[in-house]
Amino acid sequence: MAAPARKIENLDELSGAYQALFCDVWGVLHNGVAAHADACAALIRARTAGKAVVLITNSPRPRDSVDRQLARLGVPREAYDAMVTSGDVTRELIAAGPRRIFHIGEERDLPLFDGLDVELVEEADAQVVVCSGPFDDEKDTPEDYHAMLRRMRGRDLPFICANPDIVVERGDKMIWCAGAIARDYARFGGRTLIAGKPYAPMYDAALLMAAQRAGRPVERARCLAIGDGVLTDAKGATDNGIDLLFVTDGVHGRDYAGVTGPDPALLAAFFAKHGQCPIAWMERLR
Repeated sequence: MAAPARKIENLDELSGAYQALFCDVWGVLHNGVAAHADACAALIRARTAGKAVVLITNSPRPRDSVDRQLARLGVPREAYDAMVTSGDVTRELIAAGPRRIFHIGEERDLPLFDGLDVELVEEADAQVVVCSGPFDDEKDTPEDYHAMLRRMRGRDLPFICANPDIVVERGDKMIWCAGAIARDYARFGGRTLIAGKPYAPMYDAALLMAAQRAGRPVERARCLAIGDGVLTDAKGATDNGIDLLFVTDGVHGRDYAGVTGPDPALLAAFFAKHGQCPIAWMERLR
């Protein structure tokens, strides 16, 4: 049996052994409302020590759009070298697919289609569906889409999911993401195409960016992933041969909550249930 993950108090306890850090964004660097100052400071220290810091996010928007969002939330540009978004990788799927697209998602996600030779159409005229999230992520639930998904399944429409996350935290509220809708479409027997975490294209792109920053190839064994999602960050790191630092004060916090923080026994059971063995954990990145 693998040794249990150890708790650390500071990223510096761990980062010395690595060339590159692949850090999640929502839930680690910010909560959808404001940046976590300690997390930003930790990444700045890592960069100062010569580590390549690449943000890997399941945001459905291109990196330029996410850069601007992070600046508005207070994440300093000095905290990272480069970024890979699910939106960037998803654009490749869109470009390779049919031209007439029905988009499920908010208007703010439309930059996903900028510069692509596609046409946004109504559901009845679509050849493919691209989902970046609910139409209204403050109110909608996955169940609100079931009738629509069944119609799409009846036409065997392929469904491109631009954000594999099921839920994220926005302040103290949980928000449904595109991954929840894609999950239900797959349950109805629909075809889904997903390229964000935990899938390999995100990590391959991050390795390339880290190598460019370092000026030399970066080995997977010398990379550390940092994240709070067990189905995205943890599974992605494990499946791609990368060590994981798990941040517990995130989307799964209620699953192992104790009186004054994570209960170690509940946390160990949580990791075992999901078949994950991070090398370390901390409540918040600092």
